Amino acid sequence: MLIHFRTRIRSRTTANPFNPLQTLIPKSSKTLKMSAAQSDAKQKRPICPSCSKPARVCLCSRIRTRNLDNSISVTILQHSLERNHPLNSTRIAKLGLKNLNVVTVFEVDFEARFEIRLLEPGLGLIGPESSGFDQVREKGITQKAGFEVKGDGKCQDEKNRDLIDENENPCEKLDKGSHVDAINGGGVVINATMLKYGVVSHLSHIWKVDTHGKKPKFEHIVTSTMAKEALRGGFVVKKLGRKKLEGNMELELEESEEFEIKVPQGSVLLFPSQNAIGVDELKSMHFEVKNLIVLDGTWSKAGRVYNENPWLKLLPHLRLDLDRMSLYSEIRSQPKVGCLSTIESIVYSLKALGEKVDGLENLLDVFESMVGDQRRLKDERLSKRTKD
Repeated sequence: MLIHFRTRIRSRTTANPFNPLQTLIPKSSKTLKMSAAQSDAKQKRPICPSCSKPARVCLCSRIRTRNLDNSISVTILQHSLERNHPLNSTRIAKLGLKNLNVVTVFEVDFEARFEIRLLEPGLGLIGPESSGFDQVREKGITQKAGFEVKGDGKCQDEKNRDLIDENENPCEKLDKGSHVDAINGGGVVINATMLKYGVVSHLSHIWKVDTHGKKPKFEHIVTSTMAKEALRGGFVVKKLGRKKLEGNMELELEESEEFEIKVPQGSVLLFPSQNAIGVDELKSMHFEVKNLIVLDGTWSKAGRVYNENPWLKLLPHLRLDLDRMSLYSEIRSQPKVGCLSTIESIVYSLKALGEKVDGLENLLDVFESMVGDQRRLKDERLSKRTKD
């Protein structure tokens, strides 16, 4: 079976044997005309360009201080279907936080490919199956992947046997592979292919990891000390989405870049997985959080984002131990106590982690007023239906 990858934009035409002129009119042009008319009808009410809310319920004037200079940066992975939801609270974070990055994440349509590169490629690669810090300068001594190398060029301490075969000379291994450009070139250290609903069909990486005969998973990578140390320095994730092209006898896939995210050192994922730890436990480990990653969507959508982005499993997971109901609870169902909106999760997490910037509480006030607007508009619609 041949598989071709193409990047193209096509416009189908509708053929009518009784009207040859009709073949000159693309079907998409009719759709565009209809959608334009529908769009004009929807745009009768003015929309605020900043918060994307109708002018009558604009949020901008309710925020006392915009672009709060948060010392802990925030990265939001937003499910694509949440962008235009009237109750989506990411819009408040956009207005209120300066150090914020919002990334739109689509569900896997057919396949998705992930490429991961280290932020500090100079830390080095030991070979095609293993990697670690290539150069660590400590007390004036250069160390390569755990082997202390002095002026005579001979290894003084043979460590990291989990990465080097017992019969190999570790110094010789370093000389051969210290500048290897990873598995696919371009510094890629992890390459994975994902199917729908979180099924990993392919995973390759540069570290030697014992999977005990099981299918390789992202969780196995972090069992390697060298992998953890290398990834701890930060990495970049690129996602390439693949879609099937219709109307072809052969399987043709269209590949396009969906996102490229920088995951800096000190990043944690706010997600209540089985391995998630609380803020107090994180502090006891002396782990300084510099970047908070949050998933934006309903719980089912957030779960889909988590399962279809397996690179998230490379990060420490943080949970919030709060015994309170979300302000969403009156108008948007929440599975249980402690399940919060995106902006609530961000504010409470930042405060728990020691964020000192003033004005975070005001973002919750704005969210509460947004929920009140939605409740009032809902009551108005019900009232009109009753009168009719």
